[in-house]
Amino acid sequence: MSTKPPFTLLAPFDGWSLPLAEVPDPVFAQGMAGDGLAIDPTSGVLLAPCDGEIVPMKGARHAVTLRTAIGIDVLVHVGIDTVSLGGEGFTTAFAPGDRVRAGQELLRFDLDRLARRVPSLVSPIVLASGGHVLRRVVGRHVTAGDTLMEIAAGEQAIVAAGTGEELRRELVVVFDHGLHVRPAAQVVAALKPFGAEVTLAFRGRSASARSAVAMMSLGVHRGDTVEARARGADAAAAMTALEGLLAPVVHPVSAGVIRRAAASDGDGKRIEGAIASRGIAVGRVVHWSQPELPVLERGSGEAGEAIALDRALEKVQRLLRSASDSAHGERRALLAAHCELAADPGLRAQADEWLRRGKSAAFAWRQAARAAAQMLASLDDARMRERAVDLHDLETQVLLVLAGQDAAPLRSLGSDAILVADDLPPSAVSGLERGGIAGLVLARGGPTSHVAILAAAAGIPALVALGPRVLVLAEGTQVVLDAEHGWLDLDPPASERASIERMVAQREQERVADVAAASTEARTRDGVRVRVNANLGSLDEAAPAVANGAEGCGLLRTEFLYLDRREAPTEDEQAGEYQRIAAALEGRPLAIRTMDVGGDKPIPYLPMPPEDNPALGLRGVRASLRQPELLRTQIRAILRVRPEGQCRILLPMVTDVEEVRAIRALAEECARELGVGMPAIGAMIETPASALLAEQFAQAADFLSIGTNDLAQYALAIDRAHPELALRLDALHPAVLRLIALVADAGHARGKPVSICGALGSDVDALPILVGLGVHEISAAPSTIPRLKRTARLLDAAECREAARRALELATAAEVRDLAAVARARARAASQSH
Repeated sequence: MSTKPPFTLLAPFDGWSLPLAEVPDPVFAQGMAGDGLAIDPTSGVLLAPCDGEIVPMKGARHAVTLRTAIGIDVLVHVGIDTVSLGGEGFTTAFAPGDRVRAGQELLRFDLDRLARRVPSLVSPIVLASGGHVLRRVVGRHVTAGDTLMEIAAGEQAIVAAGTGEELRRELVVVFDHGLHVRPAAQVVAALKPFGAEVTLAFRGRSASARSAVAMMSLGVHRGDTVEARARGADAAAAMTALEGLLAPVVHPVSAGVIRRAAASDGDGKRIEGAIASRGIAVGRVVHWSQPELPVLERGSGEAGEAIALDRALEKVQRLLRSASDSAHGERRALLAAHCELAADPGLRAQADEWLRRGKSAAFAWRQAARAAAQMLASLDDARMRERAVDLHDLETQVLLVLAGQDAAPLRSLGSDAILVADDLPPSAVSGLERGGIAGLVLARGGPTSHVAILAAAAGIPALVALGPRVLVLAEGTQVVLDAEHGWLDLDPPASERASIERMVAQREQERVADVAAASTEARTRDGVRVRVNANLGSLDEAAPAVANGAEGCGLLRTEFLYLDRREAPTEDEQAGEYQRIAAALEGRPLAIRTMDVGGDKPIPYLPMPPEDNPALGLRGVRASLRQPELLRTQIRAILRVRPEGQCRILLPMVTDVEEVRAIRALAEECARELGVGMPAIGAMIETPASALLAEQFAQAADFLSIGTNDLAQYALAIDRAHPELALRLDALHPAVLRLIALVADAGHARGKPVSICGALGSDVDALPILVGLGVHEISAAPSTIPRLKRTARLLDAAECREAARRALELATAAEVRDLAAVARARARAASQSH
């Protein structure tokens, strides 16, 4: 222990003093920024708490750091999230490097203005480096100048000597406001398990990554690239922990969650948009162009033109069926849908009207297809508007055949091409899958469009809704497409491109390793079993899911099997398809959801009355109970699957316990008719009502499955497809987490399994919080399963429970994501240190 005498810190302003644990911010509350206390201020003048020198912190007018004569840094941080104000409401009376005396005025701030703009005025006063607190005054009102803490100058932490080879990485800072106090403190916390010497370099200056104050002095902003340097015996492990925070962090979002195209960043080098297919790519801009096909209006006779149109439609249908037979998953479903459109009698009848007027086959078909597309584009239903794009695509395919050309011409673009277009026909994306490109960027488009689905299925990183600015980018412009965060960076420096290329290569190595280990069950470091199942929408997805380590299917979306049917599937058809999927799962559990129709999922053979707000109308179980014979047919089909007991029945969008009881009674009746046993029946918790009644649902159902997409939509009152609000639709919002906690607690109390089957289940960053809430079964997109299993193995369930407890006390989804990022970084660091 140092022989230097203790010194006293004075209260910098009037207010109520409280322990750090009560600060409404996890970084300060957990002591990651340093030990100390906090004051809820009642005066707007900050006085120096001790003698010292002002430590430079670029652009940080909301905080002051003083370095004392014995080398201890004291940080006074006014309010929570005040960095977002950019200095607004603050007036400083100092300059970096000034020497000041205790009690000297340093800063003025507008209390009323801040109170309206930030989550809390509670202001931490912490020891940012060195020293430890001997005594502190908390739980009472203090006046500026009162004794606040007694500090002893403890020994500095011993860092391993910088021996061995120095590792260097270029990392992009992705925190919203750069390396301010909270993310800097997270970096410090992530490096604590390691002895390596770690520094960050930025624009010719460097700082220790073990000092939050030193990192803040670099003035690093969001999107800046820093060079990380690590030296020591465990340098590689320390660097890995650092990359978990500073490298771009993946936040999986469901296709229904849109990031609205916004203004570019300050220097005009970034365009933001909506994530359609996740991934990162580096390449050059290549513009897509498809000229308007010339069409002769006058025909050569109705009979001959009709024959030509019939032959063209038949050829297109044959090509689509042939392509569908060799396709898988979403692409196969798309091709089947196009084949249905090509055979649509209504379209053919409209074309006949034009043929009777003496028009050519090409003109007649174009008029009919465009009239139908225009009608669909005018509807309020987003899915129907996107089917208009399918019709435009089909129009082109038929016109090409009539002109004697191939139905789907493939343009050779190059593996480094970032394809830019206003919008794309789905057939073009199918062709690109075969031709190979680096990424896809659209000025328009939507997250539920077939283009987005096909891009994801093909593994092509894609952004949509970036606006018209992307259409005027010069051909060949070098860009970085970041479809993990939702932006396109223009003309990035060569060093940044190289860094991202290395990161992409490293992620591919991790993916290969994750897949190799995916068949092994996932247990946390302290032995808690985490089961990871797959969400499925077709037979084609089942075998790849098993190869990715799926332990079963937690959600089979049966409505996706028959979305484009014009007649209801028979019992035999459904039983056969469910049996094939069960066989592909090789005996693993299969949860079959009864058809979740209505809302944004209309089915032609199940017409629904017009509704002003379909999301609050005939959806899920409500729609099924309105058509009891269709429901009976589906339940009988499920009961016929063998081996008996492999299948479970899952009921969507329940809000009333009587709905579960009614369908259980129907299932029991069907089971008696077939002479089979009863399967487990589960309830999907997708509304605040069902979450609040979770105890009652846990009595009526055999298991509970939480659908976080709709649960977040209804809890936060944000339409899943709203382009302006979608960035705020985050299922890690504390309000949604509290509902999840209610369901998990109810399930445990009744001994009933509880799983997550919404998009949050595929979100790797959410896993520590979900495990901490007691959700130990996840159903996710098949491609994410290997990474989820690896992440689960890094976690400590006890630490997750503490993180979840803190998450429930927070106010925003952003704060929860910060907390989750810290939890993952700590888990990764702990695993590297063993």
